[in-house]
Amino acid sequence: MISRSHRGVFRFLAICLPAMAVSTARAELPKAEPAELGFDAARLSRVGPEIERAIEERKMPGCVLAFGRHGKLAWLRAYGNRQLEPAPAPMTVDTLFDMASITKPVATATSLMTLVEDGKVRLRDKAADHLPDFGRNGKDAITVGQLLVHTSGLIADNTLDDYSNGPEAAWQRICDLKPAHRPGERFIYSDVGFIVLAELIRKVAGHDIHAYSQSRIFGPLGMRETGYLPPDALRQRAAPTESRDGAWIQGDVHDPRAHALGGIAGHAGLFSTASDLAVYSQMMLNRGEYAGQRVLGPATVDAMTAPIRIPGGVRGLGWDKRSAYSSNRGETFSASAFGHGGFTGTVLWIDPELDLFFIFLSNRVHPDGKGLVNPLAGRLGTIIASAIVDAPRPNRAAQASVDSWPETSPVLTGIDVLRRDGCALLRGSRVGLITNQTGIAADGTTTTEILRRAEGVRLAALFSPEHGIEGKLDVSRIDDSVDPATRIRVHSLYGATRKPTAESLAEIDTLVFDIQDIGTRFYTYVSTMGLAMEAAAEHGKRFVVLDRPNPINGVDVSGPVLDAGRESFVGYHRVPVRHGMTSGELAGMIRGDRGLRLDLHVVRMEGWRRSDYYDATDLPWVNTSPNMRTLDAALLYPGIGLLETTNVSVGRGTDTPFEWFGAPWLDPIPFSKVLNADNLSGLRFMPVWFTPSENVFRGERCGGIQITITDRAAVDPLRAGFAIARRLREAYPDAWTVDKYDRLLGNKAVWESVRDGKAVDDILERYDADLRAFLDHRRTFLLY
Repeated sequence: MISRSHRGVFRFLAICLPAMAVSTARAELPKAEPAELGFDAARLSRVGPEIERAIEERKMPGCVLAFGRHGKLAWLRAYGNRQLEPAPAPMTVDTLFDMASITKPVATATSLMTLVEDGKVRLRDKAADHLPDFGRNGKDAITVGQLLVHTSGLIADNTLDDYSNGPEAAWQRICDLKPAHRPGERFIYSDVGFIVLAELIRKVAGHDIHAYSQSRIFGPLGMRETGYLPPDALRQRAAPTESRDGAWIQGDVHDPRAHALGGIAGHAGLFSTASDLAVYSQMMLNRGEYAGQRVLGPATVDAMTAPIRIPGGVRGLGWDKRSAYSSNRGETFSASAFGHGGFTGTVLWIDPELDLFFIFLSNRVHPDGKGLVNPLAGRLGTIIASAIVDAPRPNRAAQASVDSWPETSPVLTGIDVLRRDGCALLRGSRVGLITNQTGIAADGTTTTEILRRAEGVRLAALFSPEHGIEGKLDVSRIDDSVDPATRIRVHSLYGATRKPTAESLAEIDTLVFDIQDIGTRFYTYVSTMGLAMEAAAEHGKRFVVLDRPNPINGVDVSGPVLDAGRESFVGYHRVPVRHGMTSGELAGMIRGDRGLRLDLHVVRMEGWRRSDYYDATDLPWVNTSPNMRTLDAALLYPGIGLLETTNVSVGRGTDTPFEWFGAPWLDPIPFSKVLNADNLSGLRFMPVWFTPSENVFRGERCGGIQITITDRAAVDPLRAGFAIARRLREAYPDAWTVDKYDRLLGNKAVWESVRDGKAVDDILERYDADLRAFLDHRRTFLLY
């Protein structure tokens, strides 16, 4: 395993392997005016205001921005401060930055590819061929190539406790791990995988990643300010990150696992400057050579940066291209672009087709770990690439290969983003988690487990909504319990109280909400969130929402707005039946509309588009409640669910709740004909007989209707629901209890229209003005 090294110097020459030519002079790219390199200066004028706004909004203390083309540096400027605490210090262009995960491509993947060139490693090799101990517990099939593109099946990070007894013990803990998935099955961005690659390099090359990368990459290129364990002279101009053990981290690696490994690891630990990264970038644009020093062959660079399809995205060998981690990628970069980001606030993108490199370096985690720069870096990259006026015509062959790429990046939910960012938002917090079985990351790990294992986070309490912590109960009251997996107390918010009590909040300072909603007003999980927000405001607790998709899309909004004064647990806030918002967006609206004095944070998703239904996200479907089992049911629920407070079965106690409805008094054959004659877009109706095993008409034979969705995009569940209600009122005026239809509808005027047998268009007209007003109000709170 990686050994602990003494600090002092980079040892550029002393550690060099035999027969390696090493540059003793520091390399720097020549500078030129942007216009000389094909940039429109007027367009570049937008760069400064974007950065200044981010500094004002405390997204970062400052940054260094560099970019260039045609072998020259067009821009190298510093903005803001290098540090804010303990005393402000200005940012300078020679500031040394903790590269964080940029270590992966620049140090680890590049080093590995030199071994591939030397014939010592093949991408198709099993990692266990070189590291026999690693192969145990089902990891023997994982290949080197799969480790490079994060499809090995390994977890993202193992517990920090595994690193507490030194590097050798840490390696054994990694060898003891079991894969979370079969190799090649899922994309899981894995620090563990790159720790394994660094160990493979050490085993094959005979030198750790620090020594080897100096001798084969950074030394020959004259990158004298790049490497692990920077010496004191460089540490003095390093950008500090956060505080650790009562001292500011400056020139020491921020990543806790890399720190535990002595500062040398495959996933993090590299330090560099913008000028040095410009040299590396130019080497890659030159296909492996710079200033007469060749570190990679042209074919190797081509293979390293070629698009590789992975589940839900496209990667290179060690590089990002288009994935859920590409929010820092310029929109107008070409299809050939490759790059990477780092947790500390570092971004590097290289675009061979535009002959462009883009370097954005910040210490966004200083001083409190709460900065955010990836969206800013993406905007800056777009501005810079769009300012190129002599860009070549697109490479048609490259574009053709990209046409088959996924149209969108895979979706990262709030917990995936929080986890990727090391749970920094919650570090130092005592957390109460409101969750159930839907609170899982993309790889299936529960939010409970992620927070329980997160460094610096104390998971002190759990809170469960309707249906309980496992989502299996369909009862009117749920008592407190103990989570069997963690032995943490579970406070029920569907029992003696539906709002967290002062007692339940006594040992926490932050409430975290992570539950999948389904986009309908009377589904009660948002009510649980709203009541918990009230409690957090009353008791001075921070509230964090880990956002998730609206499964029936975030564009379509329909149905009447809840009448004022009729708020309840099945109608917590004045929104339409189908609101088209995420839980995070609703949290912002609830806080704003109700004037809650609440410290609210929404961990936004990445990669989600408002127009997407849940099955476009590639996220696993988990039944959100015992009877919400399919996406079709979720789409029909806003209209069909309105019936269940009347004397109509909505399919509870059958295999397809909310896709069937009926009653003993309903004759299915003529009723299905009437509904089909209404020509409701995207729907067909089939007569059925069924006997519910629970709920309304339990054990009774019901005449019913099976609803089939033929064109999802055309379905308006509220129009369909009102059409069904109108026909029930018309065909069964005495049998159907229309007086109870208003309980979930929550709008007296619309209920009166249904009661009076009005045409569907007339019913819709009754709430059109209110709906338009809501849409205007809603815009303020949309996050995506």
